[in-house]
Amino acid sequence: MLRNLRGERVYIGKAASLSFLQLVRDTVTQCIGPSQFSHNMKSEDMLETESSDDIPSELDPEIDLRQQRYYIQAYITATSGFMNVLSEAEAMQLLETPPGPNTRHKDNIDQTKLALLSIVIAVGAQASKPHPSADRAEKFFFACAQRSAFAGMLENPSMDLVRLFLLLSYYMLGACRRNAAFMYLGVAVRAAVALGLQLTDLAGTVPTTEQDLRARVWMSLCVLDLLVSSILGRAAATPPIRLDSGDASITSSTTNSQAQRSLVASYRLSNIIDETISGLYGKQAASADAADVLLKKLKGWSDDLPESLLAPPDNDYEQPMAHQHIIGNLHVACTYHFAVIIVTRPFLISVLGFRLAQLNRSPIGADTDGVNEEPAYSQLAAACTDSAVYMIQTCSEVYQSHLLLSNMCILKAFIFAAGLVLGFSMFSRKEADPLQEETYDEALDILRMLSERSAQAAHYLEILSLLRNAVYEQRQRLVQHTQQVGRRYVSKLFSLSDRRFSTQTHTGATASSSEEISDIPPLGFLDPWPGIDGLTALDPATYGSMLAGWAGMELPLWDSFPFNGPTM
Repeated sequence: MLRNLRGERVYIGKAASLSFLQLVRDTVTQCIGPSQFSHNMKSEDMLETESSDDIPSELDPEIDLRQQRYYIQAYITATSGFMNVLSEAEAMQLLETPPGPNTRHKDNIDQTKLALLSIVIAVGAQASKPHPSADRAEKFFFACAQRSAFAGMLENPSMDLVRLFLLLSYYMLGACRRNAAFMYLGVAVRAAVALGLQLTDLAGTVPTTEQDLRARVWMSLCVLDLLVSSILGRAAATPPIRLDSGDASITSSTTNSQAQRSLVASYRLSNIIDETISGLYGKQAASADAADVLLKKLKGWSDDLPESLLAPPDNDYEQPMAHQHIIGNLHVACTYHFAVIIVTRPFLISVLGFRLAQLNRSPIGADTDGVNEEPAYSQLAAACTDSAVYMIQTCSEVYQSHLLLSNMCILKAFIFAAGLVLGFSMFSRKEADPLQEETYDEALDILRMLSERSAQAAHYLEILSLLRNAVYEQRQRLVQHTQQVGRRYVSKLFSLSDRRFSTQTHTGATASSSEEISDIPPLGFLDPWPGIDGLTALDPATYGSMLAGWAGMELPLWDSFPFNGPTM
């Protein structure tokens, strides 16, 4: 549980990156002691921004129709791969022929259309390059959309109302107000169910064009619902409805456009993410067999992707259509890598925890990687770090091509999740892995750019930067540990610069070598059997036989907090 902006406690589930962050913080504390990374006064707070008070009373003259068209294109790019609820042509039509000056006296349809146009422009301005006029346009149009959304519209569900609250939720993610985004999604889902958007057998009842719109909106809603819920570790609203309705006719809707192909791919992928959350994190135990089944489903999903989702466009990348194509493909690819991470992360925690225990008591120069590890767990852990590397590398390629938008509301959470995986892996290594180090730096560079327009990205950047400092400190302590063990026969007696090592006897040095790094018991934070004292000596044969006999791993012990192992 974390505290929100008002001090209320809000739920963060085990699948959330924030829960993994807390586990990494506790692990770092037990290895190197308190640090800026592990002991933060705001570690129990969920970062949220205040709603803006300086809302412009009128639109800047420089935000003319041409600039608003640019924001609409930015909106299409920002949401590509995740949503397809309002085409660029439809948005441009709303812009060219808006409701008349007496809008407030017209019916709710005109008001909702105007609100829909406003939130589209607000999302586009939010994703645009930092500029005072863009900031003012974002605040102005969002305020217009929000006022209209709550001006009696909730009394009558409509397709436009579903789209409006879906986009309000997306905007709130970019504004670092995730709890509001989560609640707005709930409104959109209930309105969609009231309209029967989940129904698939409507042939002969609803025109084909309307069926296509209903399918696009429903798939967009399901994708965002599953992504937000998995990021926060909360129960999604759409999965039970999906089971009742079926997906065959929804995903078989027309896919002759790149936007639709990427949406269908994300929708099918979100089904696997939902199965992962409920199958691995919703139960007391997770097995390597269950993870293997999920990874095979992800492999089958990737094998079925159309070629256009695997390759960049042929035309100039700077063109709006090409830019939308690239960002859409990036979103789909990163969602896939995120799915692999959440499938395999529990096994990464188990493997790295074992390696840390070995590292803290290994003899000089010993290579602890892969010693007495369950091969299946090691392979899954490697898949987790590989997926994190691939995700960040893909994002970095787009970033270095200057094609990333200034606010990527979902992508920044993905990068943070991947960065935590790499940071934890780096922390558990005695020597640096050049590929992981380089990739980690790339993640920091991307978050640094996104932090110019996102307080959430700035927060992620701060956390990962402090984790890097903890990695450096861990390696320094390991080097010191090795030096101390190597000087078991002789030590420096006197120094003005406090570089003298304490005198140790041969037996004393040998006995205490495993305690120089940490004051915790031998297994401490990673002991999956807190009541079994016989494993504290970490006998490889005993540990290996016990590990091989696992039918599953107890989730509360390695993917939530506090730890159940013995503490000092």
